[in-house]
Amino acid sequence: MKPLAPISSTARVVLGISFFVLFVAAWSYATFGGFVSKTFLANPLTMLDDGWLLLTKQGFLHDIGMTIWRVIGGFVLAALFAVPIGILMGAYKPIEAFLEPFVSFARYLPASAFIPLLILWAGIGELQKLLVIFIGSVFQLILMVAVSVGSVRRDLVEASLTLGARDAGVLKRVLIPSAAPEIAEILRLVLGWAWTYVIVAELIGSSSGIGHMIIDSQALLATGQIIFGIIVIGIIGLISDYAFKAANRRLFPWSII
Repeated sequence: MKPLAPISSTARVVLGISFFVLFVAAWSYATFGGFVSKTFLANPLTMLDDGWLLLTKQGFLHDIGMTIWRVIGGFVLAALFAVPIGILMGAYKPIEAFLEPFVSFARYLPASAFIPLLILWAGIGELQKLLVIFIGSVFQLILMVAVSVGSVRRDLVEASLTLGARDAGVLKRVLIPSAAPEIAEILRLVLGWAWTYVIVAELIGSSSGIGHMIIDSQALLATGQIIFGIIVIGIIGLISDYAFKAANRRLFPWSII
């Protein structure tokens, strides 16, 4: 191995799968070997049995659908609000000076701390859960997009001005196209954070969703169901991550993502 040396696609796939194989092997050894009590950690076969029961008898597919809808809804709302503001902050220094102190302050506030207030304001319905994801994502997105736009090469901006471009033209034809691949990558990363916020939102005052199933399983000490729910989240996240990467490559073929 050499630093930053590329590897083939086949090697990447084999190495990625190898880690999961070793992980499951260690898990099986610890549980089937009796080193860990079933009360605290179910073995892989029990987890699969519990997962099949959830899917076929307990309506877990509906829970999965509700969680996906909440993640997409809250994240899209955050992106629609954050990306334009982030672009303006990155492009215009007065707007950055006006908004950055508050955005930097707000992005350190944990979304879970707002749940009691959001329940008072919006009840325990879908709006409350969407707002948790929105609050958890929007300030991170604004600042990261602003940094991306503000990092566009200065010589490109100066060249466009020399060629007669106006302010709006510089924004439309230079800053946004240059920063678009990185903004898309930022959206991909923050989407992963949105999944953590939705589970937190579903742990309190929810009657559906993966988080709701996990908290119910905790009361029953059903560690197999808890692990299955966690794995489902990881699988959905992995699929969405690769889908996002593929879309970014297609939309921005000139960039390396």
